[in-house]
Amino acid sequence: MERPEFTIGIEEEYLLVDRDSRALAGAPQGFIEDCAAILHEQVSPEFKQCQVEIGTRVCQTVGAARDDLRRLRSTISEQAARHGLAPIAASCHPFADWKEQDHTPKERYEGLERALAGVARRLLICGCHVHVGIGDDALRADFLRQMPYFLPHLLALSTSSPFWQGEDTGLASYRISVFDNLPRTGLPPEYESWADYQRSVGVLVDLGIIEDSSKIWWDLRPSHSYPTLETRIMDVSPRLEDTLTLAALTQSIMRMLWRLRVRNQRWRTYGRFLVDENRWRAQRYGTTEGLIDFGRGTIVPFAELMAELIQLVEEDADALACRAEVERVQSIVAGGTSAERQRAAAARAVAAGADVDGAMAAVVDHLIEEFHQDL
Repeated sequence: MERPEFTIGIEEEYLLVDRDSRALAGAPQGFIEDCAAILHEQVSPEFKQCQVEIGTRVCQTVGAARDDLRRLRSTISEQAARHGLAPIAASCHPFADWKEQDHTPKERYEGLERALAGVARRLLICGCHVHVGIGDDALRADFLRQMPYFLPHLLALSTSSPFWQGEDTGLASYRISVFDNLPRTGLPPEYESWADYQRSVGVLVDLGIIEDSSKIWWDLRPSHSYPTLETRIMDVSPRLEDTLTLAALTQSIMRMLWRLRVRNQRWRTYGRFLVDENRWRAQRYGTTEGLIDFGRGTIVPFAELMAELIQLVEEDADALACRAEVERVQSIVAGGTSAERQRAAAARAVAAGADVDGAMAAVVDHLIEEFHQDL
């Protein structure tokens, strides 16, 4: 079997905040154009005016992705600073009210709001998407069945949205709760083949419900535009190195699945009902409460799961030159996800005498600092 390229591409969505008030700020006139003059097609507006999206080039290694992502983040930060703004990479702003945010005045986004109504207007959320280059359609369809087992693990590690409109939601990823209100979201259905997938999508296209598969927003999907499998379940990470760790782990898991297939083996698939329970646990608890190991029939602490996963993909991480990034998963678990760090920042502010508003402002300051620490 021909070896897939396993190239990677990373897309991240950021929020723009006013450095003085810490509130969300719409992109100033000319901001996207100034960014695009430097980054060209690697930057674009997003649904809300306070958002901006970037995408790396097609990268052969995580090391190459690091260089490109650092350049992208640095450029967005520099251009934002010219207007007294700063970017943050968190999936929800700690205290913003979605009702006060306008969508970007483009036909694409106006059509989205017309189609999705009030559900779309609440989409004040940001995510991270990791594309892995797999050119063979049959292989992408096969991985679309096997890969969902690992999606809750990736979500748990990425969680960065504990606050919504100034309140602690009790969830590690509130973004998922908002996004799941859209149609065609959640875990992907189980398809027997690429043709089966195409027939299913074709029904909605032929009916005029969607133009193409880009209007399917599953946690994992075959990309409409590229020969990739796109992992979309993750919150966006404040720290650049956390993003690279998650990208490396995604890439390594997919190579592991290919390696098993070459040996006439495969990862055991479990029903979406069971995998969805782990997805909820990741959404609710992040890495703090463990996930279900269906083979063992028990809930396993997350640190133990990660030690097993690192061992499972170590051969693949070595082949992809990302062993250090994959092993860094242990540091995320030990140090806490962004959701935990944000709560700690709020608690420190309260202990120092801040009220709720002050605590939320402190969380924004913390997120600004983390965005810039690896640049």
